[in-house]
Order: sequence, then structure tokens, then C-alpha cells
Amino acid sequence: MNKLFYPALFHIAEEGSFKVLFPDIPECLAQGNDLTQAYETAVEALGLAAAIYDRQRRPLPAGSDPRTIIPERDTFLVVIEFDILAYKKRTNSRAVKKTLSIPQWMNEAAMAMDVNFSQVLQEALLAKIQAQ
Repeated sequence: MNKLFYPALFHIAEEGSFKVLFPDIPECLAQGNDLTQAYETAVEALGLAAAIYDRQRRPLPAGSDPRTIIPERDTFLVVIEFDILAYKKRTNSRAVKKTLSIPQWMNEAAMAMDVNFSQVLQEALLAKIQAQ
């Protein structure tokens, strides 16, 4: 599953800025000078939290049902959509070398066509990942 949905509480500060809290991931915090910036930083904060959980080999907590969360005064609920695959593509595009084996006839035919093996493998893997 590549997309996650987390309820976030947007608290309106006195000066009109926003502080964002995630009830399911208490260590995940964000803020913004306006609603757009607060939403964008909330998505980035979720990405950072997901990366930390991944590094620590801990599963991300499931998102709560937004209907069960009652916002306090000067606070409203927004469900944040987070695409794990898009975040990883945007933040971790470091290439790694892989060794693979293919039949000789396939190699010769592909070489004759000037096929970029890395590109073909990346495209095939991405299609496979997105199909899941």
C-alpha cells in the first residue's frame, strides 16, 4: 500500500499561523504561516517520520478513524494523504549497482538495439512496484 491517510489537528495560533499535530504519530509535528504551508509541511513531516520508522524497522501506526477525533477550540481536523512511493522517489534517488544475468541471445539482441539496460530494469521494477 503506497498511500496512507492520517488525521491531523490544525491548531490556529494567535498570529494566524498553524501548528499541526498527528494524534497517531505524536513525534510528528509541523507548522506553517498559512494553511497551504502548514499542509505541505505536514506532508513532509509525515515523510520524515516514515523514514525514521523505516530505519528503526518499526511499522508506522495505523491512522485513526477521523470520526473518532474531536478537535479542541481553535483546532480543526484535516486528513493528510501521504504517498510513500512518491516521497521515496523524491528524497532517495541514489543509484545502487546490481548484477544480473540474462540469456546471451537476449543480451546480443538488446545490445544491437542500443537498449539502456538500467533504464529498462528501472521502468520494469517501477511498474511492478506500482501494481502492488
